[in-house]
Amino acid sequence: MTTGEPLIVLDSVNKWFGPLHVLDDVSLAVDKGEVVVVIGPSGSGKSTLCRTINRLEPISSGSITFDGQPLPAEGKALAKLRSEVGMVFQSFNLFAHKTILENVTLGPVKVRKEKAASARERGLALLDRVGIANQADKFPAQLSGGQQQRVAIARALAMQPKAMLFDEPTSALDPEMVGEVLDVMTSLAREGMTMVVVTHEMGFARHAANRVIFMADGQLVEDAPPAEFFANPRSERARDFLSKILTH
Repeated sequence: MTTGEPLIVLDSVNKWFGPLHVLDDVSLAVDKGEVVVVIGPSGSGKSTLCRTINRLEPISSGSITFDGQPLPAEGKALAKLRSEVGMVFQSFNLFAHKTILENVTLGPVKVRKEKAASARERGLALLDRVGIANQADKFPAQLSGGQQQRVAIARALAMQPKAMLFDEPTSALDPEMVGEVLDVMTSLAREGMTMVVVTHEMGFARHAANRVIFMADGQLVEDAPPAEFFANPRSERARDFLSKILTH
């Protein structure tokens, strides 16, 4: 359920890596409560787009605002922004020497200065929400990839973010684990979390997205509701991309 108020706004964003123009004049607004799925061939700039939104990747020109404020460059304001924008990567990036519950409660206690007892209580509730409350005292290495990725989602949610970014969250997982992670993401989408999701999972794009963005060569080529995009892509690039992935 979107509110019609943009939470994330990219305006004429450009990004170069040396001579490589990875984001080419990208403009995009994501409303509160909206789920935007970004798809496209490798090297199209999808991950870079995702990473600019919480300033893991600084931009070369243009502007990005989050909740009405320009993205801060550094310091405390940047740390605050990052706590408001949860990020889930391809790799789980969990602390190997901390338990699952410790991984989830570390941010709220250290960054948000939450009391340990309340962080623990909320951490357990979040682990329950992603279906692994019974693993709280284990260490990451004792969990499957799908379980570890669900811990990473719970850890991001523990910061009570205003938006969640997912950068190919299932691409490092064995096929049988992909569904359990997408299920968690789908339920988040239904609950109204603002989400930007870079993924190759077309089923998720069809069922959970409000909008599908198709990128190629650093540009936003198409932006349409999923039913429209999959039934009738307007550009040659998108048609070509879909024919390659949907026939296998």
